[in-house]
Amino acid sequence: MNEELDFIKERYELARERIRMIASGSEGALSEKYDAFFTAAASYALQITDAYEFVEKGGLSTASLEELKTLNHSLYESLLPENYETCYANPDYAHELFGKQFDRILCVLYSEIPSMIPYAFMQQLDPLTIRMELLLQCYGIFRSAWQEDQILPDPEEIRSVLYYFVFDYAEDAIQATIKSQVHPEGNFALDILQHADLNDLRYLFHYGTYITDNEIRSAQYLTELPEETVRQMGYTLAEGYITGFAACGKDISIKKSGELIYWIGFERMFRYTAERLAQIGMGVTARRSPASLLDGRLVSPAGYASTSPNRQFDFDHEEDMALIFDKKLMNHRNECLQNAFECYKEDAKLHGGPLVLDIFGEEDFEPVQKEAACSYNESQQELVVESRSKRAEITSSYIIGKERSFTVVAYPLPGIGEQYDAIFRETLKINTMDSKHYAGIQQHIVDTLDKADYVRVKGQNGNLTDLVINLQEKPDPEKDTCFENCVADVNIPVGEVFTSPELKGTDGVLFVSHVFLNGLEYFDLKITFKDGCITDYGCSNFGSTEENRKYIEDHILFHHKTLPMGEFAIGTNTAAFAMTERFGIGSKMPILIAEKTGPHFAVGDTCYVRDEDNVSYNPDGKRIFARENDFSRQRKTDPAKAYFNCHTDITIPYGELGEIVAVCPGGTELPIIQNGRFVVPGTEELNIPLDEM
Repeated sequence: MNEELDFIKERYELARERIRMIASGSEGALSEKYDAFFTAAASYALQITDAYEFVEKGGLSTASLEELKTLNHSLYESLLPENYETCYANPDYAHELFGKQFDRILCVLYSEIPSMIPYAFMQQLDPLTIRMELLLQCYGIFRSAWQEDQILPDPEEIRSVLYYFVFDYAEDAIQATIKSQVHPEGNFALDILQHADLNDLRYLFHYGTYITDNEIRSAQYLTELPEETVRQMGYTLAEGYITGFAACGKDISIKKSGELIYWIGFERMFRYTAERLAQIGMGVTARRSPASLLDGRLVSPAGYASTSPNRQFDFDHEEDMALIFDKKLMNHRNECLQNAFECYKEDAKLHGGPLVLDIFGEEDFEPVQKEAACSYNESQQELVVESRSKRAEITSSYIIGKERSFTVVAYPLPGIGEQYDAIFRETLKINTMDSKHYAGIQQHIVDTLDKADYVRVKGQNGNLTDLVINLQEKPDPEKDTCFENCVADVNIPVGEVFTSPELKGTDGVLFVSHVFLNGLEYFDLKITFKDGCITDYGCSNFGSTEENRKYIEDHILFHHKTLPMGEFAIGTNTAAFAMTERFGIGSKMPILIAEKTGPHFAVGDTCYVRDEDNVSYNPDGKRIFARENDFSRQRKTDPAKAYFNCHTDITIPYGELGEIVAVCPGGTELPIIQNGRFVVPGTEELNIPLDEM
């Protein structure tokens, strides 16, 4: 092991010295604009290695909070919106400088450099070194071509370097990710979360991610709350997790770890979550949200994360893999995932699933579609769909679906505005509402819906929704129910009732005027269904139909040609809706809360994905039988066609809702909601927050 570390250290030192020479700008080995690019890229990489040296020498413990703020800002400065127009990571700027020949290649290359920053703070030399060597290899190719013949290299040669960078290091990168997900020991983030002095806000800068007032003020706010309140927040999340296992008839005692997916600044809360899990013999894990070509890029975080330095940068580089993606690379990455899980198969078997903090209150973001950005072509889109399916299949074979669970809760960030304190306290109340009480109210809705053949949903006040939701036929109406009576276990807060629709006969138009989905904003979103599947779609975000359709194809359909309606639900948390209206934050609400504030329709898989054969019951003892649809029924005969590996909830707010009517055999109509108010006997209490608005 020491010899391996010495070898990595030697490679690092050699690469750093060569990077230093390029950064000096003294070589002049290329034409002016390419020389400027590599000088800037080398200078950036050198700045990150300086941060590595700073951390190695104990700088995090001696520097002041202001000094750490300054360092953090300088590391991400070139990506910030005010600097992005002339940043090499901006596809438009790269295209302006380098044209179609090298724009995407050099843009992607430069964008890999900031992914080095967290590794500098984690003191991991290997990920730092391989990225410096990638930059040096590309520079060497440019330099050789220019010095020999005063020409530029073949772009394919540089693309090949990027390809084999991802191919060669996929095994190590994926194994590191799986280890941090399922192995509860030796975890960098957990060391901070569990052992840092959380009263000393300098700890926030130990991660190496971008830190803003959102993280600093969140951490400060939690220090000012009564300790018992913070404990309640952390324990509520853990109790939801524990209850979720019990509600689904799953044995949590066989699990030894749960994954914490949290926002930096909420460590004090999650320390109590870990404490509560430890009381039942469970450890915790945490993985960093991926943010590189090698690890994959996401617009929405999928691990511990902080405010993005620039969400347009994230959006621009979401499909960087398109530059190199082919079937060989897809198969290799899937094999690496299989090998990584095999290496940690015992940990994976004992892993129970995630405990997630969703946040809201970030600044509104309207993405700009850039033609120069990398995007998957049609054949690559098919490979992406195939790859996601295979990766989900591999993951579920090690982290077994019928044995796992999850829980999610949401809290605001200070960026939501001057009423942050009031919004936070209201959210805290909503997250701790009485589940048993809501279960009793919702049972009246379930009983009414169970009398119906189908449900009719119509909008009002400009909402164009006009849908028929066909319901699955119950094998035994006395013992079975279509709808789950869902309160605050896996999804906090309460409450909703939901089902997997019968696809055939589920037809019509779903419309919502303004909504955030998966972190992205949509205006006038309109989706048409025939026999439960999407046949048409559009929105008004961009100036052309083509741009709007691509936006939906990339971020709602996830490159599938169509998706089924996997869920129909009625949210009942009118108190949450009233809060969002009172503070004027409806457009900022995460789907976790938004889905409880009106009827919602999920496109993609059902809520019971890979858990269809498990048997669970409502509080009244009835079996919840509508757990599959025509697609997921193929899971044992043709798994590739059974799942879509996505699930996006789209909510119609009460104010845009004209009616929800249960239509019984023979045509009898039983209204559930009319003009935005609940009308089922026994649900009158739900209207109180609406009437008080």
